Amino acid sequence: MKKEKISVVVSCYNEEEALPFFYEEIKKVENEMKNLDFEYIFVDDGSKDKTLSIIRELSKKDKKVKYLSFSRNFGKESAMYAGLKYSKGDFVTVMDADLQDPPSLLPEMYRLIKEEGYDQVGTRRSNRKGEPVIRSFFARMFYRIINKMSKVEMVDGARDFRLMKREVVDSILSLEEYNRYSKGLFSFVGYNTKWINYNNVERVAGKTKWSFWKLFKYAIEGITAFSTVPLAFASFLGVFMCLLALVFIIIIIVKTIIYGDPVGGWPSLACIILFTSGVQLLCIGIIGQYLSKTYLETKNRPIYIVKEKDKN
Repeated sequence: MKKEKISVVVSCYNEEEALPFFYEEIKKVENEMKNLDFEYIFVDDGSKDKTLSIIRELSKKDKKVKYLSFSRNFGKESAMYAGLKYSKGDFVTVMDADLQDPPSLLPEMYRLIKEEGYDQVGTRRSNRKGEPVIRSFFARMFYRIINKMSKVEMVDGARDFRLMKREVVDSILSLEEYNRYSKGLFSFVGYNTKWINYNNVERVAGKTKWSFWKLFKYAIEGITAFSTVPLAFASFLGVFMCLLALVFIIIIIVKTIIYGDPVGGWPSLACIILFTSGVQLLCIGIIGQYLSKTYLETKNRPIYIVKEKDKN
């Protein structure tokens, strides 16, 4: 009887230090799950170090290792999409090479799908131990805000690490949008999902590629991809400012008629001008975010460009 296949998709960007550790750990899991046929798909996202060389060597000594190498850095979202598209497994898992996604969870994730009927099993961190306090605070605030704005549930602490049936993967691949926010897309497609909690694990080697600014831009990407509430907020703010201006006009007219009080001096006028200008720029900026996403989508550029791939 033919074994079911599981595809392990690993996006890599400057992970030369972590890759040997990851490969060693995932092979231990493969030996434990002997009832499955494994394939490994490493996606080199334009790394500047020896990541691609290490992946090439792994591919030479292990025929189960496949890889794609991008012509430049297209970002983790593009790498995950490419890996999913290249996968052929009955089940597909998406993981990071830094071992913050523990491979040891895979047997339990597979059991939940096979024995309890789930379509996908996701993972979420039960704590953020080892993460900077400010980053953790803003991350929690982001999930609170986006869950109030969006109809698609975003699970606090959710990782991209998950195990999915092929039908779930095919549904995700059918969403060919250029501006991708996978945490939202995984939830958008639905299906019966089980969440596994685990304690936060720090990187086994190397440094994180996610600065506070990159995380902030990623959060904006998620909000604009799954909610139009900011546009409604801009409209509401505009109406509110008009009403506020009308109230001040009435107050000034009444004061002038009753008390003969002339309009105040330039400091108050300057403050009002600066405030209203700031509100206008904020609203234009919100509209601009959505317009820029539309502009990028309509150009229909490829999500990624492959420079090299395995010959297996």
